[in-house]
Amino acid sequence: MVKGDHDPFVSVIVPAFNSEATIKDLLESLMLLDYGKENLEIIIVDGGSTDRTVEIAKIYPVQIIVESRRGINVARNAGVKSSKGEILVFTDSDCVVPKDWVRKIVEDFRDQSVGCLGGSALRYEDNFLSRYADISVVPVLRRFRKREILDSVKLLLRYPAGCNMAFRREAMEKAGLFNEKIHYGFDEDDLAERVCKLGYKMLLDPEVIVWHKHRRSLLNLLKQFFNYGKGGALLIRTGVKGKFSEWILTSLLSFSAWITISIFLALLSTIFNKIFLIPFLLITVLPLFFLAVLYAIRSRGNIRRRIEVLAYPILDLLRLLSFNFGIVYGLLKFKV
Repeated sequence: MVKGDHDPFVSVIVPAFNSEATIKDLLESLMLLDYGKENLEIIIVDGGSTDRTVEIAKIYPVQIIVESRRGINVARNAGVKSSKGEILVFTDSDCVVPKDWVRKIVEDFRDQSVGCLGGSALRYEDNFLSRYADISVVPVLRRFRKREILDSVKLLLRYPAGCNMAFRREAMEKAGLFNEKIHYGFDEDDLAERVCKLGYKMLLDPEVIVWHKHRRSLLNLLKQFFNYGKGGALLIRTGVKGKFSEWILTSLLSFSAWITISIFLALLSTIFNKIFLIPFLLITVLPLFFLAVLYAIRSRGNIRRRIEVLAYPILDLLRLLSFNFGIVYGLLKFKV
């Protein structure tokens, strides 16, 4: 256990797959960590890459595991089983970490009640989609505004993200490691909930940050959220109980009701009376208008952002559609 002022042994575990374009930047940043090398190991778990990912990783003083089975949780568990750390820290191959990243995580685990920790993921590059990812009403990745210690998963997006999370080893082992049946999204969330159910606390620390290379194209962003929806469907299909399954069902039911009512009002206005256009516009256009106003306020006078944020509500809607279509696809066709 992490006690007193001693520096515990820390294992940094990174799942990777065809990451030759991004993993060098991550490894370079990990080499600069201001944490004693005698108390630190870095484990890269490759999921069978067909590019130069492993070749690049071999340049650095890291442990490399090649895992023949696919799946991000398969890779994470393989890393855990090969690790020695009291604290198990996770990030992704498309991230870059600051030099004090591990040091801040260790300090947070001085509190013996903390079993898992989540930090913020900020944009690494400055472009249209990465700015949107940071400012979005529903962030693409977790970005915490205040430090919180919670005893359970209660609120949407108030839990760790896989690219910047850590667990106390004893808590993770008691909780049963990552669920290898879950892919594509929500893969890490179920474990955080199980750790809290054992009586451990969940700490969200906005000072523990990584820089993430967000999706560069709209198509890839929408694919990302479609896959998140598929992952949510897997939670339901595999019988995982808890807040996340509840949220997935709530999202699907709300989305279905919104689509049904919108279509119904549109038909009524076309067939019977144009008066039905008013409620149709209220539930379709008005929410987008309010989002645009909110984004304009968040732009804080930046003209470029004011121009960009006119498109942000549309991106929100497209993400919502992609996510829920992913749920439907996952429930109907995706095989576990």
